[in-house]
Amino acid sequence: MFVMLLADGFEECLIGVGSRCGQPDIAVYDQTKCIQVLMSQGMSHEEALEYFDFNVLGSWVGKETPIFVSESKLDD
Repeated sequence: MFVMLLADGFEECLIGVGSRCGQPDIAVYDQTKCIQVLMSQGMSHEEALEYFDFNVLGSWVGKETPIFVSESKLDD
C-alpha cells in the first residue's frame, strides 16, 4: 500500500493530488497559503519566505516529495 508524503503543519494548504505517468501520486500544496500559515505563527513575510524557501522547498525526500504551486498566468 502506498501512502503519500505530507508536509507537516500545512494540512490546511493541501489543494489536491498530483498524478504523473509511471510515478506515485504526490500531495499538492498552495504555496501562498503555506506562507500565510508561517506568518500566523509569528514570522514576518520576509522570514516566512526565507524559511519556506530553505526548509520546505529546499527539502527533497525522494520521488514522493510534495509539490508546492503558486498561481501565475502565461503572461507573468
